[in-house]
Amino acid sequence: QVQLVESGGGLVQAGGSLRLSCAASGRVFNIDRMGWYREAPGKQRELVATIPIDGGRTNYADSVKGRFTISTDNAKNTVYLQMNSLKPEDTAVYYCNTEPKDLRYDMIYWGKGTLVTVSS
Repeated sequence: QVQLVESGGGLVQAGGSLRLSCAASGRVFNIDRMGWYREAPGKQRELVATIPIDGGRTNYADSVKGRFTISTDNAKNTVYLQMNSLKPEDTAVYYCNTEPKDLRYDMIYWGKGTLVTVSS
């Protein structure tokens, strides 16, 4: 199994910044990609950004392009989400996840989430 521990959420004013971290432990050798998703009240969970565990081509939701940056520290098995120019609509619980190299032999793992609240 893979264990994920998120940190860095909190309350920030609109226009401010936050940096989320997610540290993976356990079967990290089988991780292919790491990512961030978010779930706002009354809405479905949606993709925010993903990145290969060893860095490389990133993928962002249109709503966060140019404001959020995802990055990894492969040596620490940690993924970060730098969030700038935050908007009230970014308010959500942010979840870290991992995707395995092969879903036939492993599964997708999720963290418990960290709350981000952006006040207007």
